[in-house]
Amino acid sequence: MTLLERISSPADLKKLSIGDLEPLACEMRQYIIDVVSQRGGHLASSLGAVEIALAVHYVFDSPRDRIVWDVGHQSYAHKIITGRREAFRELRTRKGISGFPNRFESECDSFGVGHASTAISAALGMAVSRDLRGEDHYCVSVVGDGALTGGLAFEGINQAGHLKRNRFIIILNDNEMSISRNVGALARYLTKITTKKIYLQFEADVWELLGRVPKAGGRARRLARRMKESIKNLVVPTILFEELGFRYFGPLDGHDLPLLVETLTEIRGVPGPVLLHVMTKKGKGYCFAEQNAEKFHGVGSFHAGTGGSRAAAGSPTYSDVFGAALIELARRDERVVAVTAAMTEGTGLAPFAREFPNRFFDVGIAEQHAVTFAAGLAREGFKPFVAIYSTFLQRAFDQLVHDTALQRLPVRFVLDRAGIVGEDGPTHHGAFDLSYLRCVPNMAVMAPRDAADLRGMLEAALAHESGPVAIRFPRGVAVSGDDGGRAPVAVGKGELLRVGGDAVIVAVGSMVVPSLEAAEALAKEGVSAAVIDARSVKPVDEDLIASAAAGGAPVLIVEESAVQGGFGEAVLDVLASRGLRNAVAAAGLPDRFVPHGRRDELLVELGLSPGGIAARVKALVGPRAGRAAGGDS
Repeated sequence: MTLLERISSPADLKKLSIGDLEPLACEMRQYIIDVVSQRGGHLASSLGAVEIALAVHYVFDSPRDRIVWDVGHQSYAHKIITGRREAFRELRTRKGISGFPNRFESECDSFGVGHASTAISAALGMAVSRDLRGEDHYCVSVVGDGALTGGLAFEGINQAGHLKRNRFIIILNDNEMSISRNVGALARYLTKITTKKIYLQFEADVWELLGRVPKAGGRARRLARRMKESIKNLVVPTILFEELGFRYFGPLDGHDLPLLVETLTEIRGVPGPVLLHVMTKKGKGYCFAEQNAEKFHGVGSFHAGTGGSRAAAGSPTYSDVFGAALIELARRDERVVAVTAAMTEGTGLAPFAREFPNRFFDVGIAEQHAVTFAAGLAREGFKPFVAIYSTFLQRAFDQLVHDTALQRLPVRFVLDRAGIVGEDGPTHHGAFDLSYLRCVPNMAVMAPRDAADLRGMLEAALAHESGPVAIRFPRGVAVSGDDGGRAPVAVGKGELLRVGGDAVIVAVGSMVVPSLEAAEALAKEGVSAAVIDARSVKPVDEDLIASAAAGGAPVLIVEESAVQGGFGEAVLDVLASRGLRNAVAAAGLPDRFVPHGRRDELLVELGLSPGGIAARVKALVGPRAGRAAGGDS
């Protein structure tokens, strides 16, 4: 039996010797590589955090001690240790375990984490709750992979330093993609010395003695503080944390398991909030991930032996189309700039960054700053395109409203990963953008049905100067489309793609092509359905929709977004304002969080496949349908 096969809980881990932990780490890394190469997932970040997970669970007592992972995609080893070793084989599959910590999956997952920078605030809330109840467990947050670039993390640090709760520990997993690289023998020595109880007691005794010295006591204390800070500043450039009220230790080697266990054991007894700074290598133990951590951050299935993708090279994604189109716009207009929040590769902006390094800005995991920063650029006459995943733009809603829309600043928002994203699940599904964008005054919203439409919408956005505009598109390969023979894209204008008298399908973005396929299938059954590509979600093309519905045919609205507050409500408003009383139904994302799974299988479950759309139309048309409604295709 391997060491890994002996671990079914944190209690099992504690039965091992310190010497067993390093070979266990090797076994665990290989297991993670084997599974992720088959299932896809977040590889490099989790490989870098294996020793941290082992040390934390070896020293602390989960689930009694609260351990919060931030960002959540560094937690694969944690999942394996906490009773999900076998379940890990079905990582991110429909009905399988999530790729992120999930409170409903395990009591050892203290807090759900999909977005970044939340762990410190959440853990502090847990620590205060613990103290109010008179309990004594630890609250530990493992913060890494750039999460400290988010302002929320510093808000949590600020209050934690003020409240000075004991048994509150932050482990800063610095994988060379966030802050300093200062690792050396002297720093390690200082950490070992300053965690010892004898040093801590000596420091407290000297501090008390200096305070009792008549007249000179205050000056002596001030001198002692200056000397201590000056010495530490020579070797540790993060004195900021101590100024904010934390006891700072490190940096130390985050892959040295005996050192990690020893240090964590010692700092358990340090009073007040503590920050332990550890240095790790993202992708540790897998040469391809070490060499290109960004490529292996989030991956599909791949060949473990070569690092090559299992998927054949295919058509460009919507992200690729956007990146290439923006380069063309930037070549024509020197005022075009690109802004993203730690999503350079994912949003297709890497080529733009190489060609226009002075006009490209990755602000880190700081979506709020990204939006207001872009608003400042727009105020001065530049033309910023802000590329952020749909689900992450939610974090900057106030900035979108107050700093852009209220001031009618023409910031162009490009929302990648809109709708169902697949295996990353409910924390990453772009389910709410149409709902929260529709309610903002001065905001224009568009959604392309294919690559040609996306290019046209970027052109329209570039010319749009009366306020902010958002373009949302799904994850995955772009429908190619034909640039010729279609109406030019204009804000507020849709397009009638198919005529029909039995029903009207009004579709948005990614749902246009499935709706056309549904209409073709319905025609074979004797049901004639018109199909409208809404194109513009706000403002709506009222005349086009009212004209198509004027004959009284039932109307089905199809959107890959939340039905509540979504585009369907805009269509209902149009029909009501024109006095039309058509039967209306809306197909979209339900009032619940959609689980993880492949995008195609989730769309079938949600009735958003061509077969599901056809079935909804036949249910609306009723007896006029050619034959009974069939199942999904």
